[in-house]
Amino acid sequence: MTDKTDRIAEARERLVAERIKVLQELDQLNSRLETKGDYELGEGDPMIYQWELNLALRERARQHLAEIDEALEQLAMGIYGRCEQCGNPIEPERLAVLSHTTLCSKCAQRRR
Repeated sequence: MTDKTDRIAEARERLVAERIKVLQELDQLNSRLETKGDYELGEGDPMIYQWELNLALRERARQHLAEIDEALEQLAMGIYGRCEQCGNPIEPERLAVLSHTTLCSKCAQRRR
C-alpha cells in the first residue's frame, strides 16, 4: 500500500469508529430524554435542567454525526482532507485529531 492509501484507510477507520461512538451516545441521550421533568409553575423541578441539557447534547451529537457522514462521503469521492474555504490540503496532524474537520488550521483560526 502507498502512503496515501494508508492514510485514507486510517482516516476511514477513525471516522467509522467515531461514528459508532456518536451513535452510542445518541442512544444513551435518547433514553435519558424519555423521562421529562415537571414544568408546573413554582415547582422548579431540577430534572427539567438535566432534560434540557440532554436535549442540547443530543442536538450537538446529531450535528457531529452529520459532520462525520459528510467526511465519509468526501472520502468516497476522493476529496477528503481538502479545506472547504481555501482548497489546500488539511494538515495530517489536524485530521488525526479532528477526522471530520473541513477546514485547515489557518482557515479555522480566521473563522473564529
